[in-house]
Amino acid sequence: MIEESKTAVVTLGDRVWELPPLILHPFSNQRGPGQLLEGSKAALMLAGLLPGEGEDRDELRRKLLLSRYSEVRMLYFVGKDLLRWVGQCAELVSRTEELAGVGIREQSFAALLVYRPPETVLQKLRQWGVASPESVFSRALGIATMFRDVPPVELLSESFLLHYHSFADHIFVCTQHLTAFAEITAANFRFELYASGEYLRMLEKQWGD
Repeated sequence: MIEESKTAVVTLGDRVWELPPLILHPFSNQRGPGQLLEGSKAALMLAGLLPGEGEDRDELRRKLLLSRYSEVRMLYFVGKDLLRWVGQCAELVSRTEELAGVGIREQSFAALLVYRPPETVLQKLRQWGVASPESVFSRALGIATMFRDVPPVELLSESFLLHYHSFADHIFVCTQHLTAFAEITAANFRFELYASGEYLRMLEKQWGD
């Protein structure tokens, strides 16, 4: 889902600001990828694209819903890290005199991350096997904006779990349209992406040196 620009891209010349690194932390999941695989198989069986394995439709639907809940849970924790980074970037702008008054807001950094991240960030995401960073980041931001904490699965309706992608997409777009903001690009704002363990090892090496 494409976000409509609220303002023109802000012109900042050749100056480059280094933003805080985006650090993604691991999250616990009792069953991990196995539950996601079960959900994918269940969805294909329910659609008649895979032969059944003796399970009735209610059991297949249960596996599908649990798999979707795992996806929501994972996106929530990714989204919390993204929101933390967006807030850090906005705080940096508030302390930078040259950037005051040009309309750079939290939405500016969310759009930078989702639609126009630096090539180094895209390269690392490809190495991690992320096929569609735009969808992952926008939905993660939408889910994390929606909930203060991960809701128990019992509190989420079947309709939400089955269609959470659409809900998350719309929440992200709505958040981007809450206020006017200046669009920024990686030509002026750069940042690096790290897994938390990777970043810690890098700091330990620097401290050791």
